[in-house]
Amino acid sequence: MKNIKLIEVPSEIGAGTRGASMGIDAIKIAALDFMSNFFVHFPSEKIPTENNILFEPIASPYAKRIKGIAAMYEKVSKAVMESIKSNFFPVVLSGDHSIAGATIAGIKMAKPNSKLGVIWIDAHADLHTPYTTPSGNMHGMPLASALAEDNTENAVHELDDETRKQWNALKNLGKISPKILGEDIVFISLRDFEKEEKALIEKYGMKVITSNEVRRKGPENIVRSAIRYLSDCTDIYVSFDVDCLDSSISKGTGTPVSNGLREREAEDLVSKFMQNRKICCFEITEVNPTLDKENLMAEIAFNILQRSVNVLMMN
Repeated sequence: MKNIKLIEVPSEIGAGTRGASMGIDAIKIAALDFMSNFFVHFPSEKIPTENNILFEPIASPYAKRIKGIAAMYEKVSKAVMESIKSNFFPVVLSGDHSIAGATIAGIKMAKPNSKLGVIWIDAHADLHTPYTTPSGNMHGMPLASALAEDNTENAVHELDDETRKQWNALKNLGKISPKILGEDIVFISLRDFEKEEKALIEKYGMKVITSNEVRRKGPENIVRSAIRYLSDCTDIYVSFDVDCLDSSISKGTGTPVSNGLREREAEDLVSKFMQNRKICCFEITEVNPTLDKENLMAEIAFNILQRSVNVLMMN
């Protein structure tokens, strides 16, 4: 049986739309509405945020609030590393997806010799870099930081020295760079990405599984083929961005996209992944209750979270 530890990171400085910092509280409210005492069951650690910098002018247009992101990377990677070293299974609840770069760093710092696979369940590839970003929002860059990839072949921006220095520090966090390899990434439900990201997907031959494929083959077969694809990996991290869900239900997230997963498909996928012994960390991210009337997104996220953790407990 796995000892679960919740790591709460209500940070939203990597996002372009405000409100994701309230996502974790919204998930807790959903738990209360479902009369669940889930959040009393597990030890949890709340990471102090840098959200105060949202009120300051932006210094780096191509890597917005990167100083704050760097501070979050330090804090979160340390928390994840210490949890794993203390034999906990970290379940990370984060505001925006930029935190995933820190989570990956923490796993590698705890297990420097592991070959880490990543299952990225997300409408977006999050493979931008400060050199290619259309928005400057750092929740579009966590995988590039873990890959230590600048993608300068497809650069559209010149960086100032300070931004370059900060970005290089993110890539080298924990003095391990790269932390993952391109061939060890599986995207599920990916459907909204730019040509600069497509170039990296092709360069590394990353595996992409569409929502239609999930529907056609069923979650069980998808999980089996993803795990088989990552068979060389010793450990696997699963990152679940709620915008993988179809925009008809994912109103409560900053970047909804049509043709996504149905709620049941997502739940089945994640809980089936959690049955695999190589899974070493799970993250759920990008719930934004300010965009959501009925707190639906948080309720769906809570169902996925609860079912996944139940599976982990049984394994």
